[in-house]
Amino acid sequence: MYNRRKFLKTSAIATTLIATAKRGMALSKSNQISGNATLPVVISTWDFGIAANQEAWKTLSAGGRSLDAVEAGVKIPEADLKNHSVGKAGFPDRDGHVTLDACIMDEQGNCGAVAGMEYIAHPISVARAVMEKTPHVLLVGDGATQFAVEQGFKKEKLLTPESEKAWKEWLKKGEYKPVINIENKSYDALPGNQGNHDTIGMLAIDAKGNISGACTTSGMAWKLHGRVGDSPIIGAGLFVDNEVGGATSTGVGEEVIRNVGSFLVVELMRQGYSPTDACKEAVNRIIKKKPETAKNIQVGFLAINKKGEYGAYAIQKGFSYAVCTAEKQDLLVKGDSHY
Repeated sequence: MYNRRKFLKTSAIATTLIATAKRGMALSKSNQISGNATLPVVISTWDFGIAANQEAWKTLSAGGRSLDAVEAGVKIPEADLKNHSVGKAGFPDRDGHVTLDACIMDEQGNCGAVAGMEYIAHPISVARAVMEKTPHVLLVGDGATQFAVEQGFKKEKLLTPESEKAWKEWLKKGEYKPVINIENKSYDALPGNQGNHDTIGMLAIDAKGNISGACTTSGMAWKLHGRVGDSPIIGAGLFVDNEVGGATSTGVGEEVIRNVGSFLVVELMRQGYSPTDACKEAVNRIIKKKPETAKNIQVGFLAINKKGEYGAYAIQKGFSYAVCTAEKQDLLVKGDSHY
């Protein structure tokens, strides 16, 4: 006899199967809108990621480790004197100090970072030294500089004449007005040479399928001395889980930190989200918490999963990312956005 208990049990099973099927269809559709590539592959934020990717590709194409690739890659914008958002030519804080932040993470979950470091041009390499030569994850300020010098890094003045000129121009009014997507604007086009700062975040999968990531920046222009954003914070500016994938962020770091953004993106991919959909959900959580603030800032996430599928999503239009594979080494992709 087909009793009520059996009917309810059968209905529950059917409901579960339907929900599972819908979820599978949704994920299948999402994966179609995320780029994918055969391994190895390297991706990074913004148009200056093209040159960085090409440098990383030298290591990856030779069968090298993804960790070595991301370090070598992001050192290119760190050394670029025309890049005022990363490395030695970065705009200073409001007191005239150029302070640099960076972190790095490998396929084994090892990580290292520096924050608020002065006088050292390549913070990403110091971050790797922290990871490999100390029991710590993060060194800051004078302590980071001291450690770098002890490890043989050259101490030098980082405030370039062009950056100093921009800072002195800013001092005339002393206003802080971040410019969205400054990475895609020329220095001369900035109003009053003001600007927000940004980041290069890079993720790579080598031929063995191992994932590493790096993130480096000179932080927000004209920031309060001592301010640190998301870039050197593991889980905020960068996170890698070799079983799942990796993620990195760009934009206003305070909002990324408040949402532990890159960790969130990786955990969403663990649940089955595509890289693009994981980035979109992380962005939407920022918007939901602070809808009025989000209208005037930029935050973007970039992610790659274990399969080599990649994607991105940002609050505002204008976010781009670079992709490098065996097929093409200079691909620039426009990221999707909420607004």
